[in-house]
Amino acid sequence: MQEALYVIGAVIFYFLTCIKVLREYERGVVFRLGRLIEKPKGPGLIFIFWPIDNMVRISLRTITHDVPPQDVITRDNVSVKINAVVYFRVINPSRAVVSIENYIYATSQLAQTTLRSVLGKVELDALLSERDKLNHELQTILDKQTDPWGIKVSIVEVKHVDLPENMQRAMAKQAEAEREKRAKIIHAAGEYEASEQLAMAGKRLATVPLTIQLRYLQTLTEIATEKNSTIIFPVPIEMLSHFGELLKKKPE
Repeated sequence: MQEALYVIGAVIFYFLTCIKVLREYERGVVFRLGRLIEKPKGPGLIFIFWPIDNMVRISLRTITHDVPPQDVITRDNVSVKINAVVYFRVINPSRAVVSIENYIYATSQLAQTTLRSVLGKVELDALLSERDKLNHELQTILDKQTDPWGIKVSIVEVKHVDLPENMQRAMAKQAEAEREKRAKIIHAAGEYEASEQLAMAGKRLATVPLTIQLRYLQTLTEIATEKNSTIIFPVPIEMLSHFGELLKKKPE
């Protein structure tokens, strides 16, 4: 009787060890006597009959992988250090186990070589200004190359471009020169607009001589309010002749 209890206990323990629980984001790739069972198992409660069956857990969640800084020589022979981040996930667990030994390491190495290959074909200005276009090109190439492994590369982002110090100084000088150029253009445009306005004002004053005399008087008033000193101000002959005519017309 005691031996029967031992046998029953061993059978119960064996079945308990065969029970596996897979989370919602996990799948189990099962090999039965070394042969792959086509459909991955999970999620939920599954049975693995050891030692006949052997299971490999695969996560379907998106993996965020930092690509180490890579030395890249651009098309215009500028040496820069570039690092990036790659977002990818498993879409076919069976191929991710059977087709590649370590899909995370393989995707990382492929991302490094692709980063150097693609960015080495562009000039520095394009590398700095066309970041979105290059990210899309990197994502397309990586996604195509990792598809046989059952991997989907969704996003590739170039995070940082480390420039040499001499290149940073040259770019700072270029930016400063560009700012000075814009300032001079704006100043010249202002001077041109002011000259046009002055020319229009001169033409308007020339058509009505009396306005010139009123302008003289206005200027005298403005100067008198600022300084209490003797002011020598040229008075046009036309103004004096005008006052002379007024005196002649005055009745005696």
